[in-house]
Amino acid sequence: MAALQDRMEVRADLPATGGWQRCGDLLADPARFDVWRKLLGEWLRDGFGEAPERTTAGFVMSWYLHVPAFTGALLLHHERRVPMLRPGELAFRLCADRPHPEGVAVLGDEFYCLPGDPDADRPEATVVADEPALAAVLRARYTAHAAQFVQAYAPLSRLGRRMLWAAATDALDSTLWWAGLYAGDEAAGVADAQLVLDEHYPPLTASTRLRPTEDGWARRRESCCFSYLLPEQPLCEGCPRTCRR
Repeated sequence: MAALQDRMEVRADLPATGGWQRCGDLLADPARFDVWRKLLGEWLRDGFGEAPERTTAGFVMSWYLHVPAFTGALLLHHERRVPMLRPGELAFRLCADRPHPEGVAVLGDEFYCLPGDPDADRPEATVVADEPALAAVLRARYTAHAAQFVQAYAPLSRLGRRMLWAAATDALDSTLWWAGLYAGDEAAGVADAQLVLDEHYPPLTASTRLRPTEDGWARRRESCCFSYLLPEQPLCEGCPRTCRR
């Protein structure tokens, strides 16, 4: 499940070509998720000979949630800003070789920022007092988007709402960490995860699960991607099926 651990294209416009689709269109027409899962199923059968239903559901669940999570984490880390993360203002495109998101478009102009932001006086900006307040905004905006996804995807996936919210928690926690890691400052990514998920904020299922190890940082997942159902595939490192809770 390392799809979005590779760097993605991030842009501020929506090209007319290239297979871009708005998050809001998928949530308004959940049957589009079935199309996505069929594409994934074909890819899995080509590579593994099988495409278990829970595996396609788990992969698409995680991949979709990483779109708003990764967008919010990147802008928090690099700009100390939070976009609105509305489904209608986010779009993504799938990779041609493997049906995971490889590009994200941030289409809205509104954002939250700190008082010292160079564009704090723009009409699109909403200024908040400090970094904890900015972290609270990111949690709220991301959770609002994730709630719409859970509502749309739960009837299709049969994964259960607890699993979907666990995946939403994983996506936010992981992408905050990765944003720093990709920029060459893992400690800053860990600090962002600890800032945003300092406590358990329901319906998210946990505070940050990042922990120091002898080799650096690692995290225990809250959700399962069901990749172990594929032939000869082990459980993921940090899977809740193997870790003590």
